[in-house]
Amino acid sequence: MPTESTMDNSSPVTPPRGEASPSSGRSRPSGRAIAVLALLAVVAYATDQLTKLWVTSTMLEGERIPVLPPLLHWYFIRNSGAAFSIGENVTWVFTIVMTVVSLAILVYARRVHSLGWAIALGLVLGGALGNLTDRLFREPSFGMGHVVDFIQLPNFAIFNVADSAVVSGVVLICLLTVLGIGADGLRHGGRRPSRDGEDKGFEG
Repeated sequence: MPTESTMDNSSPVTPPRGEASPSSGRSRPSGRAIAVLALLAVVAYATDQLTKLWVTSTMLEGERIPVLPPLLHWYFIRNSGAAFSIGENVTWVFTIVMTVVSLAILVYARRVHSLGWAIALGLVLGGALGNLTDRLFREPSFGMGHVVDFIQLPNFAIFNVADSAVVSGVVLICLLTVLGIGADGLRHGGRRPSRDGEDKGFEG
């Protein structure tokens, strides 16, 4: 029969790697999720900047090229505002907003454990940085640059790859929120599906 001292010195059970401890109520940061976030951000940013380089070097401003008429055209414009030319006279506001969004995602990234959230935030970050690059370094001046837009659909705003990435990321964030999946991989109520298919409840 084990003595009292033997029972008191028993080692605590360590939770599986990558899962939260019951007392914390939070999962550890996931290196894989952060890597996915960074990769998606780089891909979205590079694709946006390369397509804008192609447009500005092969098309004249105002030129319209049919791609899949009447559904899709390339239509090169420079936009000082947001979608549907909203806020054309306050370009600096969009520069500040995109800077804040980008910094907020970079700070929050260390908390991300869910791959779904990593994908969503990576798309938003890459798109925000893509349009922020235009605001900072394109004409007419630093911080007031006009964004290159070229994708035209019927009865819709003319947009670019960065816009597509941001919208896709925001839609995915809304979907994850509706499903109750947090950025840390936990569902509402502090529950994470366990490996045997049952839910584990965490305090906190």
